Amino acid sequence: MGILRKFTRISKNRKYDYKPRFYDDKGKGSPFKIESKFDKFRSTVNAPRGIKGKFNSAVDDFKTKGDRNMKIRFLIILAVLILVFLYIIDFDISIFFKR
Repeated sequence: MGILRKFTRISKNRKYDYKPRFYDDKGKGSPFKIESKFDKFRSTVNAPRGIKGKFNSAVDDFKTKGDRNMKIRFLIILAVLILVFLYIIDFDISIFFKR
């Protein structure tokens, strides 16, 4: 029986004690909640639903004093994208100038 017992014996389940790396045991927060670390600084995260509410909160964010370099970079990127779009559709700029 000793030889057959090796092959027919069902092994016990092993207990695996899983503990997430960044879980605090104090009960503060869930280890499975996915949240960006910048969400607490954004005002548009918990904005009222609807297009008007989202647009108004985005305009308010844009009006607030922020990083000047970021605004300049945004305007440059926007201007380049508009120029690329106008080039693709073959827009004629000469209509704005007098002959």
